[in-house]
Amino acid sequence: MITMNIATRLTEQARKQPHSKAVTVPKKSLFKAGYTYESLTFRELEERSRQYALGLKNMGFTKGDRTLIFIRPSLDFSALTFALFKLGLIPVFIDPGMGKENLLRAIEQVKPIGLIAVPEVHILRLFYAGAFSSIQYFITSGNLRWGGMKSLNQLKASVPGSKDRKIEEVNPEDTAAILFTSGGTGIPKGVVYTHKIFSEQTDILKKIYRLSEQDVDVPGFPLFSLFTIAMGIQSCIPDMNPSKPSKANPRKLVANIRDNKATFAAGSPAIWERVADYCLEHHITLPTLKSLVMFGAPISVALHRKFKNVLVNGTTYTPYGATESLPVANVSGKYIMENTSDLTDQGKGTCLGRPVPSIQVKIIRISDEAIEDFKDVTEMPTGRMGEIIVSGSVVTGEYYQMPDKTRDAKIYDHENHTFWHRMGDIGYLDDQGRLWFGGRLTHRVETADGILSSVQCEAIFNRHPEVKRTALIGLKRNGETIPAIVVERKDQAVPEGPQKQKMIKELRRLGKEYEHTQNINDFYFHPSFPVDVRHNIKIDRLKLRDEANSGRL
Repeated sequence: MITMNIATRLTEQARKQPHSKAVTVPKKSLFKAGYTYESLTFRELEERSRQYALGLKNMGFTKGDRTLIFIRPSLDFSALTFALFKLGLIPVFIDPGMGKENLLRAIEQVKPIGLIAVPEVHILRLFYAGAFSSIQYFITSGNLRWGGMKSLNQLKASVPGSKDRKIEEVNPEDTAAILFTSGGTGIPKGVVYTHKIFSEQTDILKKIYRLSEQDVDVPGFPLFSLFTIAMGIQSCIPDMNPSKPSKANPRKLVANIRDNKATFAAGSPAIWERVADYCLEHHITLPTLKSLVMFGAPISVALHRKFKNVLVNGTTYTPYGATESLPVANVSGKYIMENTSDLTDQGKGTCLGRPVPSIQVKIIRISDEAIEDFKDVTEMPTGRMGEIIVSGSVVTGEYYQMPDKTRDAKIYDHENHTFWHRMGDIGYLDDQGRLWFGGRLTHRVETADGILSSVQCEAIFNRHPEVKRTALIGLKRNGETIPAIVVERKDQAVPEGPQKQKMIKELRRLGKEYEHTQNINDFYFHPSFPVDVRHNIKIDRLKLRDEANSGRL
């Protein structure tokens, strides 16, 4: 059997650099302003992970058991996740911010065998026993225990003096983890990750961001720390709630970056917008930060420009991808500002850069139906908008126990024994091989004059000085679809009377300057757009559309 267990990456680093810091967490100091920090070296993280793995094995866990993990970002989060990998267990990651109904549905669907969680989740399961009925083993990160539950300290203490260092052998295609999508663009789906995919992702991310063991990471998205630890990079967990990125305190994040001399950081633009504004307001620069990676939604050119004066020795990056395939393409803020920002402002879409190594991208004719065979697709010519599909080593193959959703999202190339994933986005490839993003497939508006994409239209109206952001929607009138724009102002006010009419007139004037927006004449105002739960940045355009069509806007 080929051994490709992703846990071997941590073991290798523990041998290679045993005394280097692997993971660091901030602690509030009782005696001085700012933080103190607690760390585990790679050797210590490996040892704690080994102890947890043996404790889990003694409890009765066996290879392939699906295990829900609801632990806050911490030293134990990293140790437990690698412990699960060591045993060939399958950690299940579900974003608790997706809402109670979606959360319980996801748990019930995946039928986990084990639960490792904070006390609040164990209390929740008492009220919703049906969703948790498959679970046989219960572990808490707290001290309060009942009904055969074990604490993390008990888990470690159950293996005194054991020298067992075995890592379970796995096939490259064995399931390593199940990562649920946020449900921001549909119902949450469990994406099946193999050990091979995790390994390929680690190598590609390390290559495209030129990372080395001398780098220091501040992950605004907790799962990203697993990649950097596997690369042999110190991961400094920031002082923030990862389920609410838009509420992150920029002062705390800046302190975590500066205290640890971080060279790399990643996460939702909802986090980094706040950090950029804070730094500019207080004349702060972040000279150690070489790479700031933002993902989850299209990044505005304005945000790249803000960081130009903050990252004095670095730049921003925006990888394109999804839970089902990451990364697909990558581009730097520096490249965008120098080469493509003017085109974006003119409604050409958002440049996503060129595909990363080992990924193929094609643009096909838009369809809302399942496509059973690749021979049935029609590829679009260069420069023509269509549906984005991808194939390659980091593209996942299925949703857990959701064959209908898998069939809708995959196109099988039987002739070449491979498959393509439908990203659910529209875009085009230009004559330089660059991929451009037009928006979500479900957010397009089909009118009598043709298809309008959200990103291309919104870019025009976002240029108005009083506009924070806009959303393209389709109105139903007399059996036809009419394009309209919903506006969120910078001051979050909903204008009335003459002020409203004046702003609508100005927006219409902007729209008349471009062919693709010249027929948009309807405008609505909203105080604060509904957004997704994971990144707090993706606009829920379908909710806005329904509000407009029902007369609630």
